[in-house]
Amino acid sequence: MERFFRQVHRVTSAAACFAGLAAVVGSLSIAPAATAEPIRGAGSTFAAPIIAKWAEIYEKARMDDGDFSSPDWTVDYELVGSLAGLMRLDQPELDFAATDVPVSHDELLKHGRQQFPIVLGSVAIAVNLDGIGKGRINLTGPLLANIYLGKIQSWADPAIKAINREISLPDQKISPVTRKDGSGTTFMFTEFLSSASPEWKVAHGADTLIAWPVGTSVEGTGDLIRAVQATKGAIAYADFGQVERANLPYAAVQNKSGQFVKPGPDGVRAAASTASWDEAKAFSVSLTDQPGEAAYPISGATFAVVPMKGQAPNRYRRVHDFFRLAFETGSKDAEALGYVHLPPQLVSQIVKYWLKQDASASQ
Repeated sequence: MERFFRQVHRVTSAAACFAGLAAVVGSLSIAPAATAEPIRGAGSTFAAPIIAKWAEIYEKARMDDGDFSSPDWTVDYELVGSLAGLMRLDQPELDFAATDVPVSHDELLKHGRQQFPIVLGSVAIAVNLDGIGKGRINLTGPLLANIYLGKIQSWADPAIKAINREISLPDQKISPVTRKDGSGTTFMFTEFLSSASPEWKVAHGADTLIAWPVGTSVEGTGDLIRAVQATKGAIAYADFGQVERANLPYAAVQNKSGQFVKPGPDGVRAAASTASWDEAKAFSVSLTDQPGEAAYPISGATFAVVPMKGQAPNRYRRVHDFFRLAFETGSKDAEALGYVHLPPQLVSQIVKYWLKQDASASQ
């Protein structure tokens, strides 16, 4: 199982990057833990790269330019997929799960947990086709559904060629690659397929685990990327940042307005611009197939789910502190890795939500 090295930060007197939040976040200072140990998280592989980067920032800030570090200034995060991350919340040592599938408000109340978004991103449709560059091939939701249903099996299929008249497509077998582990990326992709194809919705729906009709299934994003790189004619779904860093070509996908849009920050911002983030419902929002000409249709958010019931306040306040610093100082790192940072107004809502939840937990 992959694990990345953890790091974390110190609460300094630096002014908050988002105007108006300094007084609010100042009240989130945390008491030192009796035993030094890391903040422990598990879940989404989609958000793993940015959580790793934020962990580095957190430890450096905690060290305050000194030479001494401590385990409780680190973040220990396991890349196990959204489903496994949520399942591990039953383990008392876990401080948060990262999931690309929001948990229902009723389920959060039942288990005494809170939820808030931490970063936005997009799922790219990666391909391995000679002579096809990034964003050069167009695909639609119905076409993708039919590919993964096994109804379209060649890149020279007339339905694909009809919307790609400006490029030469090979008469080559399509080799779908999928995830076999419980993945939030799978949920986002199949949620899009369900919105585009009634047949897919009835047969499979949207879920973190799918009994795929065709293709080769692998575990984890890393293996998926490697499988696409090694297979001519391959197609797969993965978070945009990792597809970009692997230098894989990807498709432009038709959105609800009929426009073919490339994955990446601009399309995610457009998809998120009309979302209503309701803290009363634990910020549960789907960004799939949002309206708007510039919206990328396979956009989504990663959420942190934090146990509060039965936890010492310093446990969940450390999680808040970690993400507070990420929101304040980690936006450039998020963009560099292909994500979209949360807008200041949403960050303000989240901080106020923490304070309300903290007050309720203390009663």
